[in-house]
Amino acid sequence: MPLNPNTPLPVIVLTGFLGSGKTTLLNRLLSQAPRTAVLINEFGATPVDQVLIGRQDIPLMTLSGGCLCCQVRGALAPVLRNLRLAWENPNSPRFDRIVIEASGVASPEPILDTLLRDRWLASRYHLQAVIATVSVPAAEEQLDRFPEARAQVAWADVLVLTHTDRASKNHMTHLAARLDELAPATPRFVAVRGAVDPETVLAAVAPDNRRLPPGQDLPDHGFRSVSLYLSAPLPWPRLQTVLEDLLTRHRSRLVRVKGVVRLSDRTEPVIVQAAMGRLYPPVALPERASDDRLGRLVFIAVGAVHELAEELMAAVGGIAVPDAIRLH
Repeated sequence: MPLNPNTPLPVIVLTGFLGSGKTTLLNRLLSQAPRTAVLINEFGATPVDQVLIGRQDIPLMTLSGGCLCCQVRGALAPVLRNLRLAWENPNSPRFDRIVIEASGVASPEPILDTLLRDRWLASRYHLQAVIATVSVPAAEEQLDRFPEARAQVAWADVLVLTHTDRASKNHMTHLAARLDELAPATPRFVAVRGAVDPETVLAAVAPDNRRLPPGQDLPDHGFRSVSLYLSAPLPWPRLQTVLEDLLTRHRSRLVRVKGVVRLSDRTEPVIVQAAMGRLYPPVALPERASDDRLGRLVFIAVGAVHELAEELMAAVGGIAVPDAIRLH
């Protein structure tokens, strides 16, 4: 049954630091709740996450070029207005909720500020919950280094602990103590090898007395990105060597790698991902009619990225397209 046109649409804000499993969780939620519109915010000039969404038959929008806490903050309200107006059109497909997947480097504060302070939006949308994914093996370092990671935990109504299959007992114990400091009353769910009960997560609700964000601009968080475009397939051993070398030499600065590429020994595209120094095995993606067969990799780092861009070009320049390297 579609919602009453006068009923505010529920909004779920999905946050969590880079590589913490937001898209994996989103795909699980969509399997349980397919009548969902999704707005993905990606840091950097090259959007990738929309390709990783299993369902392509839903309203799916991407805001790239910066994160919702700074560079593209002003773009959120117009997109939400247009979504609501489209939903009210009787000729448009109805959906039951909206999920905003925030960039991994974004603080949730400006998103909540837009949803709660804008009168037009506040009368037509209801903030159901803020859900934050927390990668157990990497969380201590992320919480120590990055105020964005601490803000994601502090503003969350639900915490989903991910990558527990790679976590030691010490990881779990130390993280539990840290979360007891940052968010002692926030419910926590454990995702085992990516699996978590979607119904339980979707049932999360925000408190009635939620405090409002201060509404002020946040300081520049210092993250930058490099996008690499590839025109031809690569042997996985070669690409693996390049990426592992970069991750080793730039361990303290290179916090995330993600992309979709073609490998010379496979016919289908694959997802390539790395986070906090760890490179994951490639995962096959289904062929899609919209695929232009270009490889795309996005590197997110702390601070200047010119040296990283030069190293990338030297490593794969022979198979890169013109204007292959783009900085953001």
